[in-house]
Amino acid sequence: MSEVSAMIVEATPAGPTAPLHHRTAAPPHHQEFHAPMTSRRRRRTRISLTSVLVVLALAVGGYALDATGVLGPDADAAAGPTAVATATVGTERDAPEPSRASSPTGPTDPTDPTVSTSTGTDAADARALLATLPVKGKAASTGYDRTGEFGSAWIDVDHNGCDTRNDVLARDLSGIVRQGPCKVVTGTLVSPYTGATIDFVRGNTTSTLVQIDHVVALENAWRTGAQQLSQSEREALANDPSNLFAVDGRSNSQKRSGDAATWLPANKAFRCTYIEHQVSVKAEYRLWVAPAERDAMERVLNAC
Repeated sequence: MSEVSAMIVEATPAGPTAPLHHRTAAPPHHQEFHAPMTSRRRRRTRISLTSVLVVLALAVGGYALDATGVLGPDADAAAGPTAVATATVGTERDAPEPSRASSPTGPTDPTDPTVSTSTGTDAADARALLATLPVKGKAASTGYDRTGEFGSAWIDVDHNGCDTRNDVLARDLSGIVRQGPCKVVTGTLVSPYTGATIDFVRGNTTSTLVQIDHVVALENAWRTGAQQLSQSEREALANDPSNLFAVDGRSNSQKRSGDAATWLPANKAFRCTYIEHQVSVKAEYRLWVAPAERDAMERVLNAC
């Protein structure tokens, strides 16, 4: 017999018909001590049994749900913090389409026009090449005709099936979307001339926000030796990728036909690269530089 049962027997009569005067009464102090203890132990026993039953029920229920696939990995993710990460990080398909200008090759990617890739060696080479260019005054621009002298804009001189404008947009913009194999309809440009970000959307009123600039302006080329080139050479100059950057339309409008003496990019970090391209193009197509133009080029290159 348990201690609890023995205590109950001790505190109760032997049978339901026992006379009151035959009952064995416990001393008052015995009743005051054991009666409360019995009640507390009963409550503890009931609480313990209830807790055990609840734990068993939860364990059995969880096992059953897991076995049926209700609590799979997706359900856990939806309830936990990883669901937020999935929603905010996205997938590779959501990421902008990489182009040559935005490929993850680091800040010295030579195809990225938004970053000055000039080094001391580049500047030194450009200074040496500049020293070989003839220096003379500009020829008159009388009779200059962009289409007549440099061909239609923009022709497919490299015969890849895409015109030069779309080739440059695809190179310099990130996250591009094409219509067909060539036509760039949307993308994002970080203009190398200002550092400003522009969302390009092809359209009658929006395409001009992104323009293709000739680093050596065609009229400047015409006035510094291009008159002596053949038609095919001039068309090659007008469509040479090394002489072209996708830029913000405002900068291109401000520059017009300016040379280094009259216009430089507002983004000073890009000026070395800009002048290095000008010198290279002038040397490639046997053009000369005007005195003020040469001096401006030297100042920029000396600071690189």
